[in-house]
Amino acid sequence: MTSAAVDAPRRSNAVLAAFSGPCLPLAAFGVALPVTLPEFYATHVGLELGVVAAVFMAVRLIDIVFDPFIGWGMDKTKTAFGRYRPWMLVSTPILMLSALMMFVVVQPGAGPAYLFAWLLVLYLGFSIGTLGQLGWAAVLAPQYDQRSRVYGWWQVFNIIGVILILILPTIVVKTGIGDYADGVRIMGWAILIALPVTIGLAMIAVPEPVNVGAPPHGGPSAYLALFKMKTVRKLLIADLLLGVAPGITGSLLFFFFGQIKGYDHTQASLFMLFYFVAGLVGAPIWAWLATKIGKDRALAVASLIFAGLYIAATLVPGGNFVVTAAVMFIAGLPYAAGLFLLRAMMADAGDEVRLETGVDRTGLMFSILSATTKIGHVVALIPYLILQWVGFKALPGPEGNSEFSLLMLQILFIAVPGLLLAGAAWVLKGYPLTPQRHDEIREALIARDAGTA
Repeated sequence: MTSAAVDAPRRSNAVLAAFSGPCLPLAAFGVALPVTLPEFYATHVGLELGVVAAVFMAVRLIDIVFDPFIGWGMDKTKTAFGRYRPWMLVSTPILMLSALMMFVVVQPGAGPAYLFAWLLVLYLGFSIGTLGQLGWAAVLAPQYDQRSRVYGWWQVFNIIGVILILILPTIVVKTGIGDYADGVRIMGWAILIALPVTIGLAMIAVPEPVNVGAPPHGGPSAYLALFKMKTVRKLLIADLLLGVAPGITGSLLFFFFGQIKGYDHTQASLFMLFYFVAGLVGAPIWAWLATKIGKDRALAVASLIFAGLYIAATLVPGGNFVVTAAVMFIAGLPYAAGLFLLRAMMADAGDEVRLETGVDRTGLMFSILSATTKIGHVVALIPYLILQWVGFKALPGPEGNSEFSLLMLQILFIAVPGLLLAGAAWVLKGYPLTPQRHDEIREALIARDAGTA
């Protein structure tokens, strides 16, 4: 009997920890792509800021095209090993090679073609790995509240991966092992080693149930049909807004704290670290709130609180490291809510689609969400182009830039993310897939799948 014929068992914490293990290296890539690598290639490799932004935007736009094909391929996959796990295995050597070339092997003077080629390989592997894990999570726990728990574990390990990878360059600098560039290279080695270890453990320790459903059909028309669903449209718009906001924060963080607040690179890295640690602390709060008032309302509340706390934290004057660290920690408490609740909500929407069409399009639906996130990353790089247009220079300290360019930096770093976060809460008004509606969908799926089996 398939797992969809009866409601799935509650997964143990050990299984969820093993499942979430690959988040450690994948999250390291996730923070490196919008934060570490653009700044590293502009400052240490020596590419112009506008060139770096253009290359990252071009590759991300190409990568967006890959996602629906990967999602469609996942939905079509049928092996004894599972539907999503084979794809995660395929991603492992691709990601290991790209980590080696992007972090470790690259030398000052590498040109735009080098960055473009290896960034494209990295994004391909990253798309396959992340989509495989998200689809796997959706079938691992189909119930409304248990799904929040699975994606909550997923997000906690993501944040742990981010924290660990952010600590590495600082440890390298503070212990005298090397400079910041050496820290980035060690970051690459850490990712390269962690990938086969964590993914291998997940393959061994975690089962993969398979949903009942006809093979996907319809090609591009089926992909476009998903956008007609109110549930999907609201999720995608919210994801876009919640992706652009922290994307802008990450891409401009070192410039803002260096040139506006007067902190050095290591101190700015520590502020980011406190911000992500707060996300780790706050994640269980939002998961709990989702079980009380529903995922959509919990996310709307978290987004509004996030907007207020973020703007307040960025307006604190510089010069006091402890105070700034404290307010950045407080501002980071809602950080994780959108990342895991939106994915749990998309998995719920996948159940709605499967009930209406009889087709399991989980992989395709997560590919749409992934594409929206990447569009957000592209949009988040537009401030680089704006800053270059107003004459801003990527310098390590507060000297050498005009008052107007520094004002533009503050507007882009403070006001724009705050407005986007508040906008996400507004978009979620009238979200149709309530906990009660999802319970009805699950009951109908269980009855239908039992009859099919």
